[in-house]
Amino acid sequence: MSLKRKTFFITGASRGIGLAIALKAAKEGANIAIAAKTDTPHPKLPGTIHSAAEEVEKAGGKALPLVVDVRDEVNVNEAMKKTADKFGGIDIVINNASAIQLLPTTQLDMKRFDLMHQINTRGTFVVSKFAIPFLEKSKNPHILMMSPPLDMNQKWFAPHTGYTMAKYGMSLVVLGLSGELKSKGIAVNALWPRTTIATAAVNNLLGGDALMQRSRTPDILADAAIRIFEKPAREFTGNFLIDDTFLAGEGVTDFDKYRVNPSQSLQMDFFVPDNIPTPASVSLAPLKAAG
Repeated sequence: MSLKRKTFFITGASRGIGLAIALKAAKEGANIAIAAKTDTPHPKLPGTIHSAAEEVEKAGGKALPLVVDVRDEVNVNEAMKKTADKFGGIDIVINNASAIQLLPTTQLDMKRFDLMHQINTRGTFVVSKFAIPFLEKSKNPHILMMSPPLDMNQKWFAPHTGYTMAKYGMSLVVLGLSGELKSKGIAVNALWPRTTIATAAVNNLLGGDALMQRSRTPDILADAAIRIFEKPAREFTGNFLIDDTFLAGEGVTDFDKYRVNPSQSLQMDFFVPDNIPTPASVSLAPLKAAG
């Protein structure tokens, strides 16, 4: 299904994964509501809603930059209405905004704990809730969470219980809403990367340039997301997808193009279940030099 003139509402779309999806959709002529907090340049983070809007327009789409705090239900609801008023409706919602702090329980400040839960779990619930009345009017409505499969394995919780609870909260919304909205024909799915992705969060909070070099670019998630949205919403819902496994199932064979540095091995991300093996066409090892 074509995404031309389809309207996207993407949280956290001023940079990283959210922006990558926005630009991929823009190339197909989509309308993009860039719902994020960064209105003015940040000293440590690239991009604002305005710079993202410029990139979307240059890529061939139409943009609506919106200052949105997903913790504020009034703010979210108003942003949804502005989006629908400008573009005539909303077809696709992407819950990408997220907060992370990888600390054990004794070291995690409760303000940070609350922030992660307010943005990740509550924010995802709020955005999805207020999107439903608009999505009900769409011909092929999708909600996508950038969140992991619900693999209840102790190893994912023990190192950072607070963060894991908040991130899995996003996936619990997928589990519930995919059933709740099935009769309405609204697809609700989750997408998660097998490897770390080269974003500001990885660079600033997780491992700096060394980890960035062992990561894939956000384009792999953008390519996977677009393929999800092209599927019939009534038939493709309730899935917890790993990027390369899903793309391999769609016939993609070249995954090396997503590497930041082909000479480096790829770093596995958190939360990838052991029962979702790496596709046969994928190698996480360094690529051999030509010749």
